[in-house]
Amino acid sequence: MAHIDAGKTTTTERILYYSGYTRSLGDVDDGDTVTDFMAQERERGITIQSAAVTFDWKGYRINLIDTPGHVDFTLEVERCLRVLDGAVAVFDASAGVEAQTLTVWRQADKHKIPRICFLNKMDKIGASFNYAVESIREKLKAKPLLLQLPIGEAKTFKGVVDVVCKEKLIWSPKSDDGKDFERKPLLEMSDPKLLKETTEARNALIEQVADLDDEFADLVLGEFSENFDLLPAEKLQTAIRRVTLDQTAVPVLCGSALKNKGVQPLLDAITMYLPSPEERNYEFLQWYKGDLCALAFKVLHDRQRGPLVFMRIYSGMIKPQLAVHNINGNCTERICRLLLPFADQHIEIPSLTAGNIALTVGLKHTSTGDTIVSSKSSALAAARRVEREGGKKHSQNSEAERLLLAGVEIPEPVFFCTIEPPSVAKQPDLDHALKCLQREDPSLKVKLDPDSGQTVLCGMGELHIEIIHDRIKREYGLETYLGPLQVAYRETILNSVRATDTLDRTLGDRRHLVTVDLEAKPAETSSLLPVIEFAESVGEDLSQASREAVENGIHSACVQGPLLGSPVQDVAITLHSLVIHPGTSTAMISACVSRCIQKALKKADKQILEPLMNLEVTVTRDYLSPVLADLAQRRGNIQEIQTRQDNKVVIGFVPLAEIMGYSTVLRTLTSGSATFALELSNYQAMNPQDQSTLLGRRRGLS
Repeated sequence: MAHIDAGKTTTTERILYYSGYTRSLGDVDDGDTVTDFMAQERERGITIQSAAVTFDWKGYRINLIDTPGHVDFTLEVERCLRVLDGAVAVFDASAGVEAQTLTVWRQADKHKIPRICFLNKMDKIGASFNYAVESIREKLKAKPLLLQLPIGEAKTFKGVVDVVCKEKLIWSPKSDDGKDFERKPLLEMSDPKLLKETTEARNALIEQVADLDDEFADLVLGEFSENFDLLPAEKLQTAIRRVTLDQTAVPVLCGSALKNKGVQPLLDAITMYLPSPEERNYEFLQWYKGDLCALAFKVLHDRQRGPLVFMRIYSGMIKPQLAVHNINGNCTERICRLLLPFADQHIEIPSLTAGNIALTVGLKHTSTGDTIVSSKSSALAAARRVEREGGKKHSQNSEAERLLLAGVEIPEPVFFCTIEPPSVAKQPDLDHALKCLQREDPSLKVKLDPDSGQTVLCGMGELHIEIIHDRIKREYGLETYLGPLQVAYRETILNSVRATDTLDRTLGDRRHLVTVDLEAKPAETSSLLPVIEFAESVGEDLSQASREAVENGIHSACVQGPLLGSPVQDVAITLHSLVIHPGTSTAMISACVSRCIQKALKKADKQILEPLMNLEVTVTRDYLSPVLADLAQRRGNIQEIQTRQDNKVVIGFVPLAEIMGYSTVLRTLTSGSATFALELSNYQAMNPQDQSTLLGRRRGLS
């Protein structure tokens, strides 16, 4: 996990090569890496979807997931961290902690995931080991344990020193793939300066670990208090592992993935310091007693196989042709085939045990965040165990909640635009494509705007929507059009107006004659539908059919206002007199009432109402003033500014019309460090100047 361009995919590529999984070194710039297999990823050189790969290293089975760094794909990182046991945070050694690093770090904190830091790009001009370590200490508030020191920086970088074992690892310049490197003990004769630095670093490391781990502190103070050099490396490694698993400190390693240096020691550190599935303690497992329990954390749509569901198995075992029960959907489904994920190539396997990540084919109704168990009865048995053993402790929440694994929190969308198919005939195809994409990516929401009848896409940012648009074109063969969002305005009146109207028609041999006298005035309480009142003289002798005809006429007249043709709200209509000639049809009554109301609305002083959004922006102190200045330009109204840890939270209202493309502008202003949330608050009157500008634009005058 890391910020954009810190080198996650390149590091993954090297790991797969050294573990023997691939035979050639892929490169992001050449577009031939294993985990970035989507066409859009290869063209742009960024990761969009997280990809899972399973490989072995020195007798350990490792499931690796390469995640995206771009803020538009935060959900991808969130749902992967939800099911992993440990994480490697990759840093660009010349930049240290960047905006998105903070976000992924917070996500890992939320899921309590032990992690290792890898300072990548040590060969880059401007790379500084000390600066990067300092930024981890300051910005992430973490305690870095330096397990390695670089030998040289930027152009002179040629290897690393293993602080724990006091050895130097040098990659030979002749080897192009970095497979060959030498481990040599540091000697007083050959490297006196380096040995002195390493001894100091090792002593500092021992003191740091002793502060955090009591068991290790007793050992150090007992046998090795005089001379730390005699302390065996194994004892120190065990203590570092304990501290890492407790998440009180993070081991720091360094290297350059692109130049193939430092990746093998990183793999060793992963097996040595990160937890195995057995060491993560999940409270819910005790209720299942070894029965199957898995969490579906991702769904992919495959042209041939249908939906592929990624699962993390927490207990029990999965086999093909197995019927499983989905607790969230309360349905039973059958797994047709079981695959081991290798990016976009999958291998069929006969069974898979707890701790692994599996790919299943055949689950039609399972979606992200669902809990899968072996059968309904096993879920009920687990519920009974919870009641018996844990009932006293957890009496406040229901059993079902305790059996469900916590799903994935889906962030609220911040970017909105409309999508149209090339023709009406293609609408069902577009609906199908959007349905598949939504199931695959829960952070994409699709809704139908009831006011304008448009299909609206809501996503995490411009890039997110652009990728979705591109995928619809490539994977589903549909040329679609993305348009700006139509803002649904409303209208109202400001004063009371009276109008009369007569309708006299002869159709065939029947004469239809209606005379209406009514008054329209602003309603006292806000309401979407018109408030209808009948004067006493009218109300008593009106038949039910005529009364309904009058109401229909009023409602149909208020659907389109006189200014923009938008719905009219907050009006009260009083009917003062209604004269109906015998034999007049109800349709004619409705038509006359409707025409009379439109006459009244035209005479009144009219006002446009616009939708107002509740906006909450979280931003660091340094960028607060440009954000406030930008909101002022967008007719924003700031309610309050709160302080949350090191950040400022700006709370206020902004008109929906001014928020188009705001996500991009906000990221530009704050170098990608700010986040924001939006929701509809209410409708508010526009000021006369903005209203005349809007009307001028609608009439094509400005």
